[in-house]
Amino acid sequence: MKRNKILTATVVAAFSVPLQAAADTANINVYGNFDVSYDSINTGTATTGRSGTTSNRVSSNTTFIGVKGSVGAGDGLSAIWQVESLINVGDAAANGTPTGAATNNGIGYLGSRNTFAGLQSDSYGTVFAGRNDTPYRLSTRRFDVFDRGIADNRSISGGSNVAAKIAFDGRQDQLVEYISPSLEGVTVAIARINLNPTTNLAGQYQGNATSVAAWYQAHGLYTTLAYELHNLQNPANSSYLGSEHATKLGLGYTQEGVFTVGFFAEQTRDNVGGGGTDLYGHHAYYASGKFYVGSAGTIKAAVTRAANLGGGNTVNTGAKQATFGYDHSLNKRTTLYALYTQLNNDPAANYSLSIYNGAAASVGGPSTIAGTGASPSALAVGVLTTF
Repeated sequence: MKRNKILTATVVAAFSVPLQAAADTANINVYGNFDVSYDSINTGTATTGRSGTTSNRVSSNTTFIGVKGSVGAGDGLSAIWQVESLINVGDAAANGTPTGAATNNGIGYLGSRNTFAGLQSDSYGTVFAGRNDTPYRLSTRRFDVFDRGIADNRSISGGSNVAAKIAFDGRQDQLVEYISPSLEGVTVAIARINLNPTTNLAGQYQGNATSVAAWYQAHGLYTTLAYELHNLQNPANSSYLGSEHATKLGLGYTQEGVFTVGFFAEQTRDNVGGGGTDLYGHHAYYASGKFYVGSAGTIKAAVTRAANLGGGNTVNTGAKQATFGYDHSLNKRTTLYALYTQLNNDPAANYSLSIYNGAAASVGGPSTIAGTGASPSALAVGVLTTF
């Protein structure tokens, strides 16, 4: 019996030492965001006279769960990793079917959101590879006071809903990204994306994208400048030959506990039209504000405007959107909210509510609009909680 006790103690000690050592150097966190709303959507009336309807739905918005970790390597250096996945609360069947474009938020597969591995240095910044928000996207997401729901500003900005080849304000696969440490309030980010990683024959093109951004943040002030270039080279589809680029300038200010305001202007250009003409290029503008009321309330408002496509030469293809809302905080992690949004399309425009314009959308997309020229609107009430 004494011999068995000694043997047991030896085995436990042998396994506990490396486990304890790992626990001392590894940091693993499970986190999540549950944003569920009940939306009532009026799809408007199309230019052709086709009448829409009013539909009601439970929307998942951007509900996700993630796990991330870091392992210290000494001298301020750590190995980092993250796996983040969308969850469709309103349609459980979608969680078992991998769908959704890689440039958007696909639903139904592990790692559908920011998922990567890399290195982080206190002195030199962070570099990682995988799937992540581009620097262009990172630069101004903070301005969207109705982020990731039916009133998200990417209904109009970012190119997501104007048949752009790749959303400028997107999350990309095949990405290598570097984010510098903040130096006197200035941060720089750059990413390179492979668009055709499986090319294996001479004569086949390999599309790519480059995204860069810089921002300054100090004393409540935030300014940013971002640029993104897509080389679209897919010989199997002539409409994907050419290039497109976008430039964005943003400015925001926060007075802690009182208000936050933000504005950005965006210009996109391309040469994917016939004869190398500009097909989807346009200007877009966004302004937003949050105003704190008492200890738990927040009044929010935002307006978005997109000018005509084709560098402004394709008439009646612009749109505008206005949104108003109110948040009531129950605690630091849970908020009740209500909002109303309306998007007015010009007669030849077909922007729809929300960024999720794929078949796997948990909210918004083509089902929010009766057709070209329609002006959809939505009323939503929901709860947002994080852990």
